[in-house]
Amino acid sequence: MNWALVYTSRARRDAKKLMRSGLKPQAQNLLALLAANLYQTPPPYEKLVGDLAGACSRRINIQHRLVYQILDDIKTVKVIRMWTHYE
Repeated sequence: MNWALVYTSRARRDAKKLMRSGLKPQAQNLLALLAANLYQTPPPYEKLVGDLAGACSRRINIQHRLVYQILDDIKTVKVIRMWTHYE
Protein backbone atom coordinates (compact mmCIF):
# COMPACT_ATOMS: atom_id res chain seq x y z
CA MET A 1 0.00 0.00 0.00
CA ASN A 2 1.45 3.35 -1.00
CA TRP A 3 0.86 6.48 1.02
CA ALA A 4 0.81 9.98 -0.44
CA LEU A 5 3.37 12.42 0.98
CA VAL A 6 2.36 16.04 1.61
CA TYR A 7 4.88 18.65 2.76
CA THR A 8 4.28 21.74 4.86
CA SER A 9 5.97 24.98 3.86
CA ARG A 10 8.33 24.53 6.83
CA ALA A 11 9.32 21.07 5.56
CA ARG A 12 10.07 22.50 2.12
CA ARG A 13 12.41 25.07 3.67
CA ASP A 14 14.02 22.32 5.75
CA ALA A 15 14.62 20.28 2.58
CA LYS A 16 16.87 23.05 1.28
CA LYS A 17 18.89 22.91 4.51
CA LEU A 18 19.21 19.13 4.14
CA MET A 19 20.60 19.49 0.63
CA ARG A 20 23.23 22.00 1.79
CA SER A 21 24.27 19.83 4.74
CA GLY A 22 24.63 16.61 2.72
CA LEU A 23 21.77 14.76 4.45
CA LYS A 24 19.57 14.53 1.37
CA PRO A 25 20.18 10.78 0.71
CA GLN A 26 19.25 9.79 4.27
CA ALA A 27 16.09 11.92 4.16
CA GLN A 28 15.10 10.51 0.77
CA ASN A 29 15.49 6.95 2.10
CA LEU A 30 13.20 7.75 5.04
CA LEU A 31 10.61 9.38 2.79
CA ALA A 32 10.62 6.37 0.46
CA LEU A 33 10.17 4.09 3.46
CA LEU A 34 7.21 6.18 4.66
CA ALA A 35 5.56 6.05 1.26
CA ALA A 36 5.97 2.27 1.00
CA ASN A 37 5.43 0.98 4.54
CA LEU A 38 4.60 3.47 7.23
CA TYR A 39 5.11 1.26 10.27
CA GLN A 40 8.28 -0.57 9.20
CA THR A 41 11.11 -0.83 11.70
CA PRO A 42 14.10 -0.34 11.60
CA PRO A 43 14.54 2.59 11.69
CA PRO A 44 12.42 2.99 14.81
CA TYR A 45 9.80 5.68 15.10
CA GLU A 46 8.62 7.58 18.16
CA LYS A 47 5.20 9.00 18.90
CA LEU A 48 5.56 12.56 20.10
CA VAL A 49 3.82 14.25 23.03
CA GLY A 50 3.18 17.85 24.03
CA ASP A 51 2.74 20.40 21.25
CA LEU A 52 3.37 17.73 18.62
CA ALA A 53 0.97 15.14 20.08
CA GLY A 54 -0.33 12.89 17.34
CA ALA A 55 2.85 13.20 15.30
CA CYS A 56 5.67 10.69 14.90
CA SER A 57 9.37 11.13 14.24
CA ARG A 58 12.30 9.20 12.85
CA ARG A 59 15.95 10.16 13.02
CA ILE A 60 17.75 11.36 9.92
CA ASN A 61 20.99 11.42 11.92
CA ILE A 62 21.89 11.88 15.58
CA GLN A 63 20.73 15.52 15.61
CA HIS A 64 18.06 15.88 12.94
CA ARG A 65 14.63 14.31 12.72
CA LEU A 66 11.86 13.78 10.25
CA VAL A 67 8.58 14.75 11.98
CA TYR A 68 5.36 13.62 10.32
CA GLN A 69 1.67 13.12 10.96
CA ILE A 70 -0.34 10.15 9.71
CA LEU A 71 -3.76 10.86 8.19
CA ASP A 72 -5.29 7.36 7.98
CA ASP A 73 -8.65 8.36 6.51
CA ILE A 74 -7.10 9.77 3.32
CA LYS A 75 -3.94 7.55 3.27
CA THR A 76 -1.61 10.53 3.51
CA VAL A 77 1.57 11.30 5.45
CA LYS A 78 1.95 15.00 6.27
CA VAL A 79 5.63 15.85 6.67
CA ILE A 80 5.83 18.63 9.27
CA ARG A 81 9.59 19.12 9.72
CA MET A 82 12.74 17.61 8.26
CA TRP A 83 15.42 19.44 10.19
CA THR A 84 14.73 19.28 13.90
CA HIS A 85 11.74 19.69 16.18
CA TYR A 86 13.71 21.11 19.08
CA GLU A 87 13.72 24.70 17.75
